[in-house]
Formats: sequence, structure tokens, C-alpha cells
Amino acid sequence: MHNAGWHTPGVSLISPEELAERIDEPDLRIVDVRWYLGKPGAGRAAYDAGHLPDAIHLDIDDDLTARSGPGRHPLPDPAEFAERLGQAGIADGDFVVVYDDVGGWVAARLWWMLDNLGHARVAVLDGGLPAWTALGLPETTDVPELPAAELLLAEHWSKTIDRHELLDRLRHASRPTVLDARAGPRYRGEVEPIDPVAGHIPTARNAPTDGNLGPDGRFLPPAALREHYQGLGADQGDVVTSCGSGVSACHDAFAMRVAGLPDPILYPGSWSDWSTAGYPVATGPEPGPPPA
Repeated sequence: MHNAGWHTPGVSLISPEELAERIDEPDLRIVDVRWYLGKPGAGRAAYDAGHLPDAIHLDIDDDLTARSGPGRHPLPDPAEFAERLGQAGIADGDFVVVYDDVGGWVAARLWWMLDNLGHARVAVLDGGLPAWTALGLPETTDVPELPAAELLLAEHWSKTIDRHELLDRLRHASRPTVLDARAGPRYRGEVEPIDPVAGHIPTARNAPTDGNLGPDGRFLPPAALREHYQGLGADQGDVVTSCGSGVSACHDAFAMRVAGLPDPILYPGSWSDWSTAGYPVATGPEPGPPPA
């Protein structure tokens, strides 16, 4: 059961009801990050067909990813990322609200990036565009023209891990708990639509993003999320979140923040990086033994 919006200190989840009340605040910046796997340009086309008032569009591939690096969506250079968002009109003090139409797993990537680099005022729209439209709230096709702004962010990403360090840590008794945010069939290796090998990182537990949401597409309450993640072992030492290419893994990180659990470590390369390295692979519903 959800009320119009609940808040946990330090958590940035905003309900469509609250956003509608704040829509005219001058320092509000709404970002539409709709994006669809294997369909370049489809997110922008969806934005052009209708979006929240005053929302700008940023694309995972074009705006939130480095041109090269490990995996399909490597993190960009922080300075280049800050410059790109500043050009889009996002300034230091702005309250940034990010939304998509798939339960927040794309939006959580931009939330994670801004939060990781120290931008304190960033929120995910709970339920995204579907929750907004279900309330009969307005959409527009107008594209705002925002002046360029200065956005100062940290110079380095933190709480990330690469495949070499992860492989090494999984070989030790004090290995981290790895959570894989992909859907069950991909985790189990039954299907693999885009990466060269099917399966999952040995020892990884399946924590698909839809497990963070209720039937209404909004996030579960903090207590329910905490119970969910404790059941996955996320309260027992370091946790690494992974997925296909470091996007939906941020949804699990966001859900853990909502739950009041320690922030996990992000594996940005995720399966798109691991599966190209010739590293050990596990298949089936079980996490599997650690790499030899």
C-alpha cells in the first residue's frame, strides 16, 4: 500500500503528487531519460511525442556514457559529464527530478551518477511517467530552452569496481555479495539478447529490478525493501550491484538507499564486460561456487 509519498532522510524519491505541487519552482530541472535496449533514438522519439512540463531529454547512449571503456555503458569522465549536464541547463543548486517509463531503472542511472559525484538534490520520480499520467497530470510536446549553467561535481567516481578486482575479491573468503539486477531468464542463462555469453557472475544472486516495485509500479516501502535485501544477504558486508551494462544495477543501489542499507559498490561494466573476458560463468537458478 502506498500513500501519496513517503520520505526517508537522505532518500530522493518524489511522488508525482508532490512533483505536481512543485512544478513551478524556478530551480526544478526535470529530466526524461526514456531509453529502450537495442532501439537507438526511440527514447527521444517518445519524449518528442509527449513529456512532463519543462522536461529536457538526456539519452543513456549519447549523454550518460563514455565513448569507449569496459562494457556497453562505461561511465563518462566526470568533468565531461558535468559539462554536458551544464550545457543542458542543470546548475549546482538545482533540484533534479529524473523519470522514465520502465519503473525507474533508467532514471536510477542518472540519479546514481549525480549522487555519486556529490550533487545533493536529485530524485527519481516514483512510478515514472505511467504514475504521472494515471493521475491525469499534464504532458506537453514543448521543448524548453534552458540557458547553459555551471555544474560542479567531484572529479572521480567512487564506490565502483572493475572486473579484475571483482574476480580477485570473489576468490577470497571475505568476498562481497554480488546482486544481479537482470530479469530471471537472463540471470539463469536461458536467454541472452545482446551479450556474447549467457549466464551470470559466479556467486551472484538474482535481484531483478521489478522486485523493488509494487503492483502499481511504485517503489515498495522502506521496511519491505529492507526485508527483501536482507533476504539476499545485502546486510552482510560489502555488496556489489551488477546487471547487463551498469544501468539497471543502479536501481538496486537506489532501492538499498531507500531501504536505509549501506550504499553498494557498482560494477559499471557488469555482464557486458564480464562476458567478454573469458572469466568463469554460472548458469541456472543458483548463485554457483566462487571462481577457482
